[in-house]
Amino acid sequence: MVQRRNQPLVAYENRRFLNQRAGRPLRILAEYLEPENRFACHHIVDTIVFMGSARFIPREQAEAELAAAPDEKAAAIARQRLETSAYYEAAGELAARLTTWSKELNDEEHRYVVCTGGGPGIMESANKGASRARGMNIGMAISIPNEQAFNPYITRELSFHFHYFFMRKFWFAYLAKAVIFFPGGFGTLDEMFELLTLLKTRKITKHLPVVLFGEKYWRDIINFDALIRHGAIDPGDLDFFISSDSVDEAYEYITCQLQDVALAEKGPTL
Repeated sequence: MVQRRNQPLVAYENRRFLNQRAGRPLRILAEYLEPENRFACHHIVDTIVFMGSARFIPREQAEAELAAAPDEKAAAIARQRLETSAYYEAAGELAARLTTWSKELNDEEHRYVVCTGGGPGIMESANKGASRARGMNIGMAISIPNEQAFNPYITRELSFHFHYFFMRKFWFAYLAKAVIFFPGGFGTLDEMFELLTLLKTRKITKHLPVVLFGEKYWRDIINFDALIRHGAIDPGDLDFFISSDSVDEAYEYITCQLQDVALAEKGPTL
């Protein structure tokens, strides 16, 4: 019997090609089509996005670190982590309340699903809060040099791993019906300013409630009044968001805004 020669790979199974520069358009397209397919399968068209630092920890863990601090330097770090743990706790509470509210809407057209960057810190807390309220939730992680583990609270079918930041940002913005920015570093600032730029330039035309949670933090980090004073932005640009330290206020603002939008979409009752 004549032995058949090895068959060449079909193009879509050729990993060497797919990982080369020439295969980049296919990799980018895959990060659009694969999430799109999964979102469609789970009927997800509306999300509430939580952004914030990956470094914040639960209050209980912070208290334990402070109690075990071996010296004043360690104690100072632990006290700071205890202070910022308030943001971790607030994110979880807000995510749980919004998830419970969404589940009680009984609206087939709108099902607001908590969505995060999939990592630790604020992201973990929001996913945990949504999970605690027995709601589906989304985690969209990114490949970075210091790889961060997916937090364990993401709905398994809705856990995504992106290579391209711009494709991850697209899915954050495209499905979002509200966004909450908790204190964070470069990544959070990048995401916040890009979103505000898209709203300002009308590249995002939908109504999109935005909350900056942690008023003192945001006042310290960004002097919006100075931007107005120097003529870099308009006073009306501050209407793109509200600032709050209150879970109750953030919850009321987001739910009222989303209900108003849903009523407007349905139109007047005859």
